[in-house]
Amino acid sequence: MNDVVSEPYTGILGLHHLQLAIPAGAEDACRAFWCGLLGLTEVPKPPPMAARGGAWFRGTGFELHVGVDPAFTPAAKGHPAILVDDIDALSERLAAAGIAVTWSHDFPGHRHFYSPDPVGNRIEFISPDPVS
Repeated sequence: MNDVVSEPYTGILGLHHLQLAIPAGAEDACRAFWCGLLGLTEVPKPPPMAARGGAWFRGTGFELHVGVDPAFTPAAKGHPAILVDDIDALSERLAAAGIAVTWSHDFPGHRHFYSPDPVGNRIEFISPDPVS
């Protein structure tokens, strides 16, 4: 920061989308996970971007984009935290699909767990804890 920027910007409205990297050819596995398992809707990518591969998905109030990265490495630390209404039902659904569910108890006021997406990116699912 410098003296020219003396006041913070106050026009941020929210989050439009987040992007996760995927390896080439993983789009169908991502569609099965994000749409088939989690209920997001695929939205068309603009034609100039569609040629790059990847896919775009829409949930309630957000978009999640998966983009092909030739030097792909799964995100092991940085991750999206997706707010859900019934965290127990979702954890059971993921476990029934053979996806690891790792609960964490270190965020007061919330219940949350981590699961990998089909290419190993860390995804957090979170819900307010009604008991707190």
